[in-house]
Amino acid sequence: MSTLGTTLLLPIFLHEEAIETIPVYVVDAVKTCQVFFVENEKTARRYLKRIWREMVIDNYQWYTIHKAEHQVMDAFVQQLKEGKTIGIISEAGCPGIADPGQILVAKAQQIGGKIIPFVGPSSILLALMASGLNGQHFRFNGYLPIDQVERRKAIKDLETASARSQCTEIFIETPYRNNTLIKELLQTCKDQTLLCIAIDITSPSESIVTKTIGQWKQTPIDFHKRLAIFLFQG
Repeated sequence: MSTLGTTLLLPIFLHEEAIETIPVYVVDAVKTCQVFFVENEKTARRYLKRIWREMVIDNYQWYTIHKAEHQVMDAFVQQLKEGKTIGIISEAGCPGIADPGQILVAKAQQIGGKIIPFVGPSSILLALMASGLNGQHFRFNGYLPIDQVERRKAIKDLETASARSQCTEIFIETPYRNNTLIKELLQTCKDQTLLCIAIDITSPSESIVTKTIGQWKQTPIDFHKRLAIFLFQG
């Protein structure tokens, strides 16, 4: 009976200026890989050449996770059955966390493959660490609904749940809709609710600030097209 290969969950920097956020042992792990399954091949190739300049990119097999899912899943299983060491790379941050790599990790778990996660920057955890909000009880909600009515209902429901259980609610938005979301948070939430807005984490322009909704109402805000993550606690 053949031994299944190993899946390595390789972190990537949140901003290209922040290469120092990638531990040295990640480079050593990359050197053991034979195949890469990535969210964005162009980004992943550029990233790997930055952390390991001598890497010959074309010596490896590449698969894009979010394209032709069934074929990619079949290829992933086949590579594991052949005993290959596979690297999974997200578009930003850590594979499997708000990332399509999760589906491959789930498959590796299902068939009994070995999975090794590597330490790296996660905007979700970094924002929570710096927010001052409850780090004992928190929930990541991904994207809120796009429809305005549904989104405002979701905000209100999250605020109510947060106040009831003292849970930090975390969510993200497409950068060009940041200002619209912030406006709706200020209009929908209670003045005493705490809101943390974390912008450009790990970059030179990083800003992680927590204020009450009432205080944010007094603050000029323009985070249009900037990478942001939002946390609040009622």
